[in-house]
Amino acid sequence: MEQGIKDLIEVSKFYGQQKDYVLAGGGNTSYKNDKYLWVKASGFGLATIDEAGFAKLDRAQLAEMNTKTYSEDSLQREAEIVTDLMRSRVEPEKGQRPSVETSFHNLMDFSLVVHTHSTKVNGLMCSQQAAEKTAELFGDSVLYIPYEDPGYILFKVVEQAVLNYRSEKGQEPAIIFLQNHGVFVGGNTIEEIHKNYNLIEETLDAVYGGEPANEALELASEADQIVPAIRMMVSGDELKTVRLVNSSLLNKYLQQENQQAIASPFTPDGIVYANSSFLHVDFAGNVETFLTTVKEEIQKYTAEKGKAPKVIFASGLGVLVIADHAEGAEILVDVVTDHCRIAQFAESFGGQHPMTSAQIAFIESWEVEQYRSKVSLGATAGRADRKVIVVTGGAQGFGAGIVEQLMEHGANVVIADLNAEKGQAFANELNDVKRKNKALFVAVDVSKAESVQNLIRETVTYFGGLDTFISNAGILRAGGLDEMTPETFELMTKVNYSAYFICSKYASAVMKLQNRFKPDHFADIIQINSKSGLKGSNKNFAYAGGKFGGIGLTQSFALELMPFNVKVNSICPGNFFDGPLWADPENGLFVQYLRAGKVPGAKTLEDVKQFYEAQVPAGRGCTPLDVMRAIFYVMEQEYETGQAVPVTGGQNMLN
Repeated sequence: MEQGIKDLIEVSKFYGQQKDYVLAGGGNTSYKNDKYLWVKASGFGLATIDEAGFAKLDRAQLAEMNTKTYSEDSLQREAEIVTDLMRSRVEPEKGQRPSVETSFHNLMDFSLVVHTHSTKVNGLMCSQQAAEKTAELFGDSVLYIPYEDPGYILFKVVEQAVLNYRSEKGQEPAIIFLQNHGVFVGGNTIEEIHKNYNLIEETLDAVYGGEPANEALELASEADQIVPAIRMMVSGDELKTVRLVNSSLLNKYLQQENQQAIASPFTPDGIVYANSSFLHVDFAGNVETFLTTVKEEIQKYTAEKGKAPKVIFASGLGVLVIADHAEGAEILVDVVTDHCRIAQFAESFGGQHPMTSAQIAFIESWEVEQYRSKVSLGATAGRADRKVIVVTGGAQGFGAGIVEQLMEHGANVVIADLNAEKGQAFANELNDVKRKNKALFVAVDVSKAESVQNLIRETVTYFGGLDTFISNAGILRAGGLDEMTPETFELMTKVNYSAYFICSKYASAVMKLQNRFKPDHFADIIQINSKSGLKGSNKNFAYAGGKFGGIGLTQSFALELMPFNVKVNSICPGNFFDGPLWADPENGLFVQYLRAGKVPGAKTLEDVKQFYEAQVPAGRGCTPLDVMRAIFYVMEQEYETGQAVPVTGGQNMLN
């Protein structure tokens, strides 16, 4: 890899990892030598880009494009441009699609070019005084380009401006500002790029002063009665992710007197990710009235625009973002926040200057932006695709194995566990993998109603609803009647039996609400029970009794909830010998059973393990994958409920 490409990757990641400069897949960068240009390909994010993310183009062929005559029809012309860009690729077999702004990168006579949609720059570029204030602040050391539709026409305008600048100044413009778009910065080294960006930021900061802190605000107490209903309103055959957020900045523009300032998009990126307009509704405290109103407004918006809203500003509630998946929701939160920051910065330059209706219409019909939107906000895949699933006790053992499988199959998973350190670390590890679904950790004590209520609230405000609740958390303390204390028995009963009731109570409330607004939607409550729930367990009665009771709850809940398309089933796994429940060297069941003398004649931990393995016709312990296959079964079928499904390798066989 030549040094220039290494520098390109370094500078791309530097700016790509800062939301002040780049959001989602926005922005683009390039490196060129005399013969070739490497430019970011569509669908790649600067934050994590490597060499594979850059399309290598022939500069001679790019230069030929500048002399060609293209169609006068704007859409036909842009299609022709894309065709020629694709032909200029040196390595077409890689399937990369060069950035539509490739010609800008080839035009600027610098080896490195970094184009960003800097929030602070756009505070100026999207203001009423963009032209005069750019000249006042930066003089003639920069180029300012009034708004043109992106693509070939804009390039030709920029090309002529650059040629004029070269002729008049005898040098190359290193900074090109584009109204309602962003900035191109050129340099022959990374240091030159940084120097130019620092100059821009320091100059603007001197005008803006200190930006007010954007502090998170507590969400309305009625949120969990509202958000799942809206998710069902906007979900067709495929489930959406809906996130509710609020902050001091967003709250400013939730107020009716400030809504006009953010009513129209400022940049093409805003349209790509958030549509050309937001939906505005008022929540005055009455949930039923609000749900009726918002349903009508969503239907009206969809009829007028031909697509559902992606952003709802609900005064008195917060901002709802609607996306195909959790990554898309994160992008939308960033885009909406950026939109409001631009509006606030623009107040320093005479107020906001949004895009016109004609400019908006071009972007909405431009194939290039439609492609970029599809790549950025596309679908996931898997047997649990787009579902929101809570797994209690999800930080380790069976629970962690279930979480991993669900993530692999496209679910948004809430890891609910008492162990905050392990749970958060696990969620971070899962989210470090590039995928469109996300994991969320919520600390919970399943034996306490208020803690479970908070779990449900965090789930629905972050992901929009709840499709499956897997009650997996449990504890086991082995011992016979002589050893078992009342206190230990009560603790095990609270966690293994009573907690299942508490979790089902609050989970089912959300599921019934969803069914009300989407009657064909099925949801699941799944208890991870045990083979000990199917057959008594010697010197383990506290655990077995709770699990037997759990199956009674499953059957009873199933009768009550099936009218709402909520299925309730128990999965009864055999022994997970490799998990911490059994294998922990200090307090695992192998240790406990050896101490309790539960296995006659056992002298070592290995003796205990072999004793239990010998009881399984399959000759091994149960694994999370075995359990996951049963979970998928009960989730995917729509006809069965109230069942206790054994996953014991034949150790327990039902009559």
